[in-house]
Amino acid sequence: MPCTTTKSAFWRGFRDSAPFILIAGPFGLLFGVLAAEAGLNVLEAFAFSLAVFAGAAQFTALQLMQEQAPTLIVLVSALAVNLRMAMYSASLTPYLGAAPLWQRAFAAYFLVDQSYALSIAKFETNPEMTTPQRMAYFFGASGIVTPLWMGATIVGALIGSQVPESWGLDFVLPLAFLAMIGPMLRTPAHLAACFAAVVTALLAAGLPYNFGLIVAGLTGMSVGAQTELWVERYKMQKDIVR
Repeated sequence: MPCTTTKSAFWRGFRDSAPFILIAGPFGLLFGVLAAEAGLNVLEAFAFSLAVFAGAAQFTALQLMQEQAPTLIVLVSALAVNLRMAMYSASLTPYLGAAPLWQRAFAAYFLVDQSYALSIAKFETNPEMTTPQRMAYFFGASGIVTPLWMGATIVGALIGSQVPESWGLDFVLPLAFLAMIGPMLRTPAHLAACFAAVVTALLAAGLPYNFGLIVAGLTGMSVGAQTELWVERYKMQKDIVR
C-alpha cells in the first residue's frame, strides 16, 4: 500500500517496526542488567544509552570497561563495531540527502539497524516516494525502537541480576542481526563480505580486547568492495563482447 502523505508514511513506518518490539525490548533489558552488574547506577545506564544509542557498540564498550581496557581501545572498538552506520548512511543518502540539515542530523542519531533495514527496503521498492515521505517513514520506523530501548535499559538497570539466566536474553543479539542481515544478502559482494567477516571473526576470536571484531569488519568490507569491482568488470567485459 503506497504512502500518499507524510503522515501516512510515518504511521506506516511505525507499524512496520512493530515486530522489532520482540528484539529491542529484551536487548535493551539485557544491556540494563549488564550495566547494573558492571557497577553503573540507573542514571548512568540510561545516560549511556541516551548518549550512544548503539546497542552492539554499547555492549562492546561495557565489556571492555569491565576488563579495564585502555580508554583508547574502548573507543576504537566501539567505533569499529558501529562502522556499519557509515555504510548505512551512504546507502540512504540518495533517498534522504535532499532533506533539510536538521532532519538529517536527527536521522543520524536515530539510525539503527532496524530503522535502516526497514527504510532501505521501503525506499528501493517505492521509488515514487518524495523526500518528506521518506524521512517521515524513517522516523516512524524509529518510533517504537527508540523509546523501547531507553525504557528497557532503565528497567534492566533497576532489576539488575534478578533476571533469571534461563531467559536467555543474551541470545537476542545474534537473532536480531540474523533476521535483518539474512534478507539483505542479495548480491555476490554481500555474500563475499559476510563470509569473509564470519571466517575472520572465528579465526581472530582469540585476539585481546575484541580486536577480532575490528579485523573481521575491515576484512569483510575489503572483500565486499573488491568483489563488487570484479563483478562490475565482468559485466563490462560481457557488454564489450556483445
